[in-house]
Amino acid sequence: MASESEFGWRDHPRLRFLVDAPARIDGEFVLYWMTSARRSRWNFGLQRAVRWSRELNKPLVVFEPLRAGYRYASDRLHRFVLDGMRANEKAFEGKDVLYWPFVEREVDEGKGLLAALAKHACVVVTDDYPCFFLPRMIERARGDVTTRFEAVDSNGLFPMRAAGKTFGRAYDFRRFLQRELRPHLALLPKKDPLSRVELPRLAKLPADITRHWQRADAKLLAGATSTLVELPIDHSIGIVDTAGGSEAGERALKRFVDTRLSRYSDERNDVELEATSGLSPYLHFGHVGAHQVFERIAAKEDWSPEKLSDKVTGQREGWWKMSAPAEAFLDQIVTWRELGFNACTYVDGYDTYESLPDWARKSLEAHAGDERTEHYTHAQFDRAATHDELWNAAQNQLRRSGAMHNYLRMLWGKKILHWSKSPRAALTTMIELNDKYALDGRDPNSYSGMLWTLGKYDRPWGPTRPIFGSIRYMTSDSTRRKLNVDAYIERWNAKGSLFES
Repeated sequence: MASESEFGWRDHPRLRFLVDAPARIDGEFVLYWMTSARRSRWNFGLQRAVRWSRELNKPLVVFEPLRAGYRYASDRLHRFVLDGMRANEKAFEGKDVLYWPFVEREVDEGKGLLAALAKHACVVVTDDYPCFFLPRMIERARGDVTTRFEAVDSNGLFPMRAAGKTFGRAYDFRRFLQRELRPHLALLPKKDPLSRVELPRLAKLPADITRHWQRADAKLLAGATSTLVELPIDHSIGIVDTAGGSEAGERALKRFVDTRLSRYSDERNDVELEATSGLSPYLHFGHVGAHQVFERIAAKEDWSPEKLSDKVTGQREGWWKMSAPAEAFLDQIVTWRELGFNACTYVDGYDTYESLPDWARKSLEAHAGDERTEHYTHAQFDRAATHDELWNAAQNQLRRSGAMHNYLRMLWGKKILHWSKSPRAALTTMIELNDKYALDGRDPNSYSGMLWTLGKYDRPWGPTRPIFGSIRYMTSDSTRRKLNVDAYIERWNAKGSLFES
């Protein structure tokens, strides 16, 4: 397996200069503004900040904020992020770093905080993430930082800005990766960037900062319901049993590799057998990194880059030279996940109807006026109040657990198209419900998955059908024929839920 590596950063595609200015030599510390790679390990952004701290012989401050005013802010999402902040506080304890978590108690309470920190900083390093509100936030921050300001991509195995173009099919992107990914597999982030590193220590932040902004205390980081209720967020979307944070993510990764991976290719579509990874929330919030997942699978497979096939075929199997289950999973976490990052990087309006391929829009628009035997409003979709008990079960799983079985996500989206007044309305409903309830929503992979149900990354299918046109067709009846869903339906449609109406 590839070793941890330092490498020349100046022209590396993982590094983007937001303010290409010299480091402020008389600054008091190096600032790492942790926004999406919310972890202490396997993190190129933290690794870059540590390197600056060593070169300048300055203390390192890790600033991890949690805003209150972002869209869909809720008890569910806040609690998951707070779990991660609490895990980070534990991970940084005893290390040569000042970890400073900040949680807004009022909307815009943190306004001006980054600018105040940056005034004292030699260099500011942050994470480069291509979707939701984060790109706009980073762009606005350019005006608050006058010293050197860098954004670092820790998202996937292939640097998202190295492709130089977008891809219309998974096959084309997979073929591209088979040509271009190999050298990047030799440049993994360090497992622990602070291991065996001695840095100057900073006892506390400057008084002009601590007077105006209060560090999140243990009670707030614990995320108790009594504390969450005091925050200006949506309290109708309750917390779930799935715990956030790097420790929980690493447990989920270990469970998957040790007990589920061998069954993945054969059983991942079965709603009762639990052969999926369960990693998507941890990947979304940056509590676990893609390199970390890849390294664990490679170790399990006793794999090294020398085993890669020299043939560039674009096929799903054979290039990695791993077992069938491992290759099936890598196609999901590398090809399909990073295809979503590719779209968010290079496509304006990556989450819009206009981002669909021409053939899909033409087909959908040609059938937009077709009669719907069933039609549901957004509110009815939200409440899982359709005539279809399998669809209702999938929606209830999303509302109650913050997740939905991967296979049923496809059916969920297809039926929203089938029962909505228009394709545009269907996409709006999908995004709203997924971003509102799903722990792994608001993510490149989520948007590409929802748009796939409308034809993105797919091809025309025959025969042409009402409403769908040439879009791939799915039904609950066909799903029932493939899978045993009776127990799933009974469990998720049971009465007595917090969300039952």
